[in-house]
Amino acid sequence: MFTMRLAAESDAPGVASMINARCAWMEQRGLESWREDVDDLAGQAGGGSMWVLQTQGRIVGCTTVMTEAPPKDWTPEEAAEPALYLFTTITDPAYREHKPGTLIALWAVDRAARMDRAWVRRGCFFPKLVEYYETQGFSLVKEQDRSAGHLYLLARRAERLDLGVLGMAR
Repeated sequence: MFTMRLAAESDAPGVASMINARCAWMEQRGLESWREDVDDLAGQAGGGSMWVLQTQGRIVGCTTVMTEAPPKDWTPEEAAEPALYLFTTITDPAYREHKPGTLIALWAVDRAARMDRAWVRRGCFFPKLVEYYETQGFSLVKEQDRSAGHLYLLARRAERLDLGVLGMAR
């Protein structure tokens, strides 16, 4: 059974271990990783916006959830629509067969609906991630060029879901 909960400061070592596992997996495949940012990312645990996915006491994923739009990403009209925004979703590759990234995304879709939010929005810099997020029901809304690279912005309408059928506890 998987659960999502707000990360506590004491989760930082478990989050760091999970991120390091993802970095090693990415590096073995010649992909850019967050190796130099692990401590900063894990240090966000306990800050009030990081959520962790866990099973049997082990952290197998994390994401940052915000309720305000990044000002450069969404127009004032889009930002006025109530939404949750996902950032820095990272999962442990050892749990790939359980699709932890999809579990996190669907949890966010359900949470947004329960909070009377209309959307879940997210962005990424890699076309392969766009394809992956589309398998989760997200649609590409727009693209922007940034100093950090080409940004893809996606959204999915919030809706209540039965997370229990996915092996998640409420």
